[in-house]
Amino acid sequence: MTASVPGARRAALVFIFITVLIDVLSFGLIIPVLPGLIKQFAGDTEHAAYWIAAFGTVFAGVQFVCAPIQGALSDRFGRRPVILLSCLGLGLDFVFMALANTLPWLMVGRVISGMTSASFSTANAYIADVTKPEDRAKSFGMIGAAFGLGFIIGPWLGGELGYYDVRLPFWFAAGLALLNFFYGLFVLPESLPPERRSAKFDWRHANPFGSLALLARYPQVFGLAAVVFIANLAHYVYPSVFVLFAGDQYDWGSREVGRVLLLVGVFSVIVNAFLVGRFVKGMGERRTLLFGLTCGAIGFAIYGSAEVGWLFLIGLPISALWGLAAPATQALITRQVGADVQGRIQGALMSLISLAGFFGPTLFAGSFGYFVSKSTPVHLPGVPWFIASGLLVLGVLIAWRYARTQPVPSHVVAETA
Repeated sequence: MTASVPGARRAALVFIFITVLIDVLSFGLIIPVLPGLIKQFAGDTEHAAYWIAAFGTVFAGVQFVCAPIQGALSDRFGRRPVILLSCLGLGLDFVFMALANTLPWLMVGRVISGMTSASFSTANAYIADVTKPEDRAKSFGMIGAAFGLGFIIGPWLGGELGYYDVRLPFWFAAGLALLNFFYGLFVLPESLPPERRSAKFDWRHANPFGSLALLARYPQVFGLAAVVFIANLAHYVYPSVFVLFAGDQYDWGSREVGRVLLLVGVFSVIVNAFLVGRFVKGMGERRTLLFGLTCGAIGFAIYGSAEVGWLFLIGLPISALWGLAAPATQALITRQVGADVQGRIQGALMSLISLAGFFGPTLFAGSFGYFVSKSTPVHLPGVPWFIASGLLVLGVLIAWRYARTQPVPSHVVAETA
């Protein structure tokens, strides 16, 4: 079954929305408790920060390799089987991490997560398959709303469950991911019919460096891809330091962290579900992208300056408007390529996000660990947020130059295809 007629397309968007929602829920559940579990093994905040940097780097490295493979497989064999296998692997991995009793075994679990969690690139390609170019920003915004909704419920529930047992959120996440697999097995239709698939599986584009070379063939995509890389590098400040930062600066535990992340999710849903379409219609994709990045930079600066918790909360609605940028960027990128390479382009973008993970955890968790250590000349736990703010300012400058809506010349498309 393929999602080819209008009714099937609408149904397919609902299916992929729920699939992404459950995936994000399962990830969100462990956000408030994974740093605490690492800290239990590591012994103190400084060493926990360095271990989190190592975990994030390894996770991103594995995802960097696996994301373009998943994208190329989805171009060749369809989106549905790739999404289903990823969901199954993710569920089994959460079971593994729930049972891990040492840092090395927990690291193995993160390696498996990196291998199986690259399905978001395939979900983006799925949306490009079933929506018209002019509707894609809105559809990507709905997927952003799924992320936001997942982060409303997931971290809050994870924080509440973690209050009783730090392992309980992992078991709950495993159940959700496996439920997602069975849901997709029975109801998720294929979005890419055989006649639109790649003729063969191309290892040149399935390896991460080959997929990045593919981006270079589309000048407009390449510039926007730089914005994707910088924005996601800045975004790594959240998983790298937020939980430890909140505990050190405000003495927040898993419950408080979960409740703050609930607010983040609420704002994200509002932005993605209700504002993306309006902003794109009123301002265009380019101005929406620039505005979103600017709000993110301001929000991060507020976080870094906040010496008390209520000041940190003031930055939440401002930084939430950063959520306008990603759908606008995705819409601009998908206009530049045909259906036969959407999966590979999305896989290449996921590789860039993973590549950002090589630098992000070390940059943010490393700087945080140094500025809260006993050897630091000055105690400045907000430094990672200021670094992230500066990165988004750089993203604004690049987007100003490269965010255009015109399609690439036909000869470039022909050469790439």
